[in-house]
Amino acid sequence: MVEHTRTLDFKIAFAIGLGTMIAAGIFSLSGTAVAAIGSSAVIAFVIAALVAGVTAAAYSEFASVYSENGGGYLFCSRTFEDRDLLTYAIGMSLFLGYTGTTAFYLATMDEWFFEFVLPEWLHVLPHGTTGVVAALLLGVLNARGTEESGGFQLIVTGAKVAVLFAFIGGAFAFRGPGTAVSTFAGSFGGDAVGILTISALAFITFFGFSAIAASAGEIIDPQRTVPRAIAASMVTVTILYALVIVAMVNSPVPPEVIAEQGETAMGRVAAGFLGSIGESLIVAGAIFSMVSASNASILAASSIGSLMGRQGQAPRRFARIHREYGTPFWSVMTATATIVALIVLFIGVFPAEGGLGAPIGLTLGLTPLTGFATLNLLLPLAVVNVALVFSRRKFPDITRGFRVPGVPLVPVVGVLANLGLIYNLPPKGVVAGLVLTAALVVAYLVWGGAPDQAELVKRVVPPEPGEEPASGIVSEAETEAPASEQFRVLVPIARPDRTLRYVRLAAALARVSDKEAVVHVLNVTQIPDQTPWETVQDTARARTERIQDELASTDIDVDYLVEGHTCRDIAFDILQTARDDEADLVLMGYPERHREVTETVEREAPCDVFFADKTVDEADLDVINIGAGGGPHHKALLPLVNALGQHGSELHLINVSAGERGTDETSGVTMDALEGVETTQVHNVTAGSVADGLVETAADNGGVLIIGASRDRWLRQALFGSTPDEVVALAAERDVPVLVYASQTGVSDRVTERLFPVARYLRKRLSRAGKTGGSSPDWG
Repeated sequence: MVEHTRTLDFKIAFAIGLGTMIAAGIFSLSGTAVAAIGSSAVIAFVIAALVAGVTAAAYSEFASVYSENGGGYLFCSRTFEDRDLLTYAIGMSLFLGYTGTTAFYLATMDEWFFEFVLPEWLHVLPHGTTGVVAALLLGVLNARGTEESGGFQLIVTGAKVAVLFAFIGGAFAFRGPGTAVSTFAGSFGGDAVGILTISALAFITFFGFSAIAASAGEIIDPQRTVPRAIAASMVTVTILYALVIVAMVNSPVPPEVIAEQGETAMGRVAAGFLGSIGESLIVAGAIFSMVSASNASILAASSIGSLMGRQGQAPRRFARIHREYGTPFWSVMTATATIVALIVLFIGVFPAEGGLGAPIGLTLGLTPLTGFATLNLLLPLAVVNVALVFSRRKFPDITRGFRVPGVPLVPVVGVLANLGLIYNLPPKGVVAGLVLTAALVVAYLVWGGAPDQAELVKRVVPPEPGEEPASGIVSEAETEAPASEQFRVLVPIARPDRTLRYVRLAAALARVSDKEAVVHVLNVTQIPDQTPWETVQDTARARTERIQDELASTDIDVDYLVEGHTCRDIAFDILQTARDDEADLVLMGYPERHREVTETVEREAPCDVFFADKTVDEADLDVINIGAGGGPHHKALLPLVNALGQHGSELHLINVSAGERGTDETSGVTMDALEGVETTQVHNVTAGSVADGLVETAADNGGVLIIGASRDRWLRQALFGSTPDEVVALAAERDVPVLVYASQTGVSDRVTERLFPVARYLRKRLSRAGKTGGSSPDWG
């Protein structure tokens, strides 16, 4: 069976929820809420959080059962399997909810641009212009394939939280803690209807919890992690929002100005607390938050569209993965077009003031757009609560990692609370949402769907009969020796045509041990961020079966097993497999394009690693060339080289005296380590650099050149270290096979160890021109 490797831990899942919730809602609705009901805005936000929390609990239970991507649409599809119209309505409504939310974010960003960023002479542009431009840019980026790693998500979320804390700190510093609290306590206002109205609008700010459940297919131990991450992110966001409201109430800006500013009031308030620098900080943070949250919502909408396409409830092309970009191209483009249409209609054609509909009283604007988006979120969320009750009765014996207490009472409360918020939404937004929903339901009834699932381009392939479960696709040999008596070599393979050479090389390296050799072949198919993992399972299976066929067609004198994985992070998968497998050695190719995989494995592997170029094979080990060298990797390599010499390999020790371009090597330590080999030949050579001397001498001797990696990179562009990189480049020109060795014990400088991943990450971000998903990188 093709396995899928999960990569997101609790802190990343928490950051996903927190980062998605800190978006346009708090930056735009805080001013509107305080202007309408003063300090009671805290009550309104808490009510919205509690209502969202009930449905978030249902999401948590479903995510602990169906640990896949898809969110509410997936949950309802699995519960109401025979009710196509209902599940279509849920998927379509969520699609409109996500695209409407993105339109709200970008339309709000547009208001901030016009208020704080664009020069006066550009105010002639129609409102919504910058929002439309941003939507198109985000759509193109997502269609071409973008990557937002877990580490980047942490950085983004940290920056958002820092901006909010700066705003809150500015308020308390400006007023003083005592005055700030007393001012807040004396500013409660509004009635029950006003509070519930703000609660209905504020609900959109808490819907980020769904992003965690939607990523359940990537989260480690989702049964436990998803509920904890959802709860932690919602509690944290509620506290942050309450503190922001306290700060807004203590604003030096007059209430009437806050009311007039509306969605952009937080920027003016920041200027009052912190001056122009504070205003710039809040404006930058708000715009950045809106763009990043919009990107997450586009991903969610395109994922829903892709899943509906695979299930025949949207055009089949929605499920197709672009051959070059590895993304659900049509689904992304449809989501982008919907976002642009909503911005144009609500903000451009029918704005709150003026516009084409003004003569007949047909005006919309940002507030109805919020209602439209929230309606299309609340309706399917109400159905998710109902689905939880049905699921408990329909599947009473299914394993649930988390169980919502008080079922069916709690889900019923959730449904009623959702309906109560809908009742208090802006009527124009509700009407627009219901009209469009009805039109799309009618369109589906006329169309009839695409029930012939067999014609879908991407589909999940079930395991073959008799196939082994999660341990691997096939085990060619039954090894009876316990793990402590085995020498296990993990061989990550990206190119199936190189499998046989690498397996034989791994076997030759393992035979120097006195333990039973076992070679574990691993093929990892990478998944684009916009693509559910199930859609690349066919590709992963085909690659793994090709590797199996390659090995089965040849007599190989070593026990081996083959696994195929799908994963968003290739390096994570290799490292985790090495840990789980208790590998003694990793043998893999070094990169032709995707060097970040090699860099990560080299520095974080739980065992020693050999990196082989594409020409090295088993026969090359008959003659081994090694430099006099130095450094921790070189010293750790010597016992293995000595063992190979004792097993019959011809050893050549190359002692290079370098000119101005290198440092002379000394052979004393190396010779001492090779004392068990009587036939070691020593070559004392003079060359312009150590690399020149090593490669030229190895070319004359024949066989393989084995070198140790270096830790002297710091922030340089070196991969294995300056000298090893130069050796690799020169060896390629002279057709000299090279093995680069990295020992797990070779780390000596902790500062460098901490800085290097940062340098690698920044270089990767700045240099990436594009990324093709759904394929393995060139690392072997």
